[in-house]
Formats: sequence, structure tokens, C-alpha cells
Amino acid sequence: MKTEAQELPKKVKGYRRLIPSMTALMVFEAVARLNSFTLAAQELGVTQAAVSKQIRYLEETLNTRLFHRLHRSIKLTSEGFILFSVTSDSLQRMASVFDKVHEGITEQEVVLASTSAFSQLRILPRLGTLRVTQPSLQLRLVTHMLTPDLRSDDIDLAVRFGDGKWDDGTSILLFDEEVFPVCSPGWLTTHTAPTCAEDFLHVELIDSDATLEGWMTWHGWFKELGDERPRLKYALRCSSYTDAIQAALKGHGIVLGWNRLVEPMLASGELVRVTSCVVKPKEAYYVVVPNGRQITPLVHALVDWLRDVA
Repeated sequence: MKTEAQELPKKVKGYRRLIPSMTALMVFEAVARLNSFTLAAQELGVTQAAVSKQIRYLEETLNTRLFHRLHRSIKLTSEGFILFSVTSDSLQRMASVFDKVHEGITEQEVVLASTSAFSQLRILPRLGTLRVTQPSLQLRLVTHMLTPDLRSDDIDLAVRFGDGKWDDGTSILLFDEEVFPVCSPGWLTTHTAPTCAEDFLHVELIDSDATLEGWMTWHGWFKELGDERPRLKYALRCSSYTDAIQAALKGHGIVLGWNRLVEPMLASGELVRVTSCVVKPKEAYYVVVPNGRQITPLVHALVDWLRDVA
């Protein structure tokens, strides 16, 4: 009987057999990205004939056309587009690793993606404790207006708000959320605090755009309370939630407070709850580990750190 160790070399093909030329792939990526043989040759510092030769070699090796040669332009074929997507992503990842090695960045660097609101309001206030518990960790924060795509970005972990069901990674529940009105103490000194839902129709509200799944606006908040079409009076509307919070801190009105994000400001007294009315979304915050990445003890340590109350 043959052992598994004896069979393994027969099952595995070297990358050299599967990928005949890295040079040809790099030339192909440049041509596809710049949509030009001439511009690719200029970028790579070679002749246009050399570029054409590498593309022709790649097409002959794959036995398929990668570009449509038009009168004065080129266009990727469907096969070419698939190859370009993978090649471009792989070369970007390789370039990132080379850059890290060249600058002496250790393997302990972790790229953490989130919305700017979560980064500014939840992550940054906790950096001091992270440096104490993980002194060798180098954290790189990547912020997005929308949910980050783990299939195209060089991301180790991502914080998302939703149902936890995503195809591009494994979800780890971080915590649930509560949403309630908050304002500055200064605003309450010059305005009467609303005591019921009807009172909110006559006060200055600060709203922010819904930029990711489950993100709640004032209309959504009132809908959860049973009022489908409230006539709201806005003092200010912002595209960024952090701008809306800053406006509330400066006394410009009442904003919806996402408890997990405004905890430090509630604890310090910079913001106060206006009423006991609260909505608990069905969605929650998750840490998502991209497919193909291991859930290491460091990942669990970062999850614990993100859960910690400041």
C-alpha cells in the first residue's frame, strides 16, 4: 500500500508548470490596466515589440485570446478579464508584502477595516489599552463609507454591521446595538426635553445618511416605534455620522446615538440621553475574517479588545 507521503508529490504540480512566466503576467497586467501596449511598454521600460511578444506567448500558452485587437484600441476578452482580476489582486498583495518587508514591518501588523464612524468613535478611544495588552502589534486602520469588500482589499479583519451572513468571510459576533436620542447638556439648558414621540416632531434634529445595511435614520427610528410618516424638523443633515455627532456635541440639536459608538461620550457627560425611548436593531456588529485566513489567538484578542467598554 502506498502511503500518503508517497502519493503527495504526484498530486501536486509546481507553480512553474502552472504559471510558465511571471514576467508575461506582469506585462499582461500593465497592458490590461493601461489599456495600451504602448503605455505598458513605457511604464515597464521595454519596447512595444517586447510587450507584444510576452502577450502573444501568454495567449499561446493558455490557448486563448486575452485581448480583442480593434482598429486603434484593445479590449479584454472575457477570459482576459478573469485573468486580469486575479493577476491585479495578486500583484497588489505581493507589492504590499514587499513594501512591509522593505520597511521592516513585522508579521504582527494587522489591517483592520471598518466604517469611519466605528473607527473614530469605537477604535481610536481604545488604542491606549491595545498598546498595553498587545505591545508588539502594529495596527493599520482602513476606513470605508460602505461595507469593505474582503475579496479585493488587503484586509486582515473587518468590522461590519448586519446579520452576520457574508460569503467572503467568517463572522464572529462582536455585540448588539441600541439606538436612542442624545444631545449635549448645553442644548438641554435652552430647550425643553421631549418626553414622548410626538414631542420630537417639534425639536431640532440632526440626521445622517444611511451608508451601510441596517444603519438607522430618524425616519427608520420612528418607523420602529410605530410612526410610519413623521413630519420631522431637521436642524442639520450630514452624510457622515461622525459629523452629526460633532454637531450634537456643539449643541446644534438632537442626534440618534448608537450606544456602542457614543459610550465614551455618555460616560464623560459630553452627551446625555434625552428620553428612555430606545430601538434595538435586529442587526449586530461582527468581526469578519476573510476566507482563507485563520482565526488565530491574535484575532480573538482583538475581538475581546473591541468588545471592551472604555
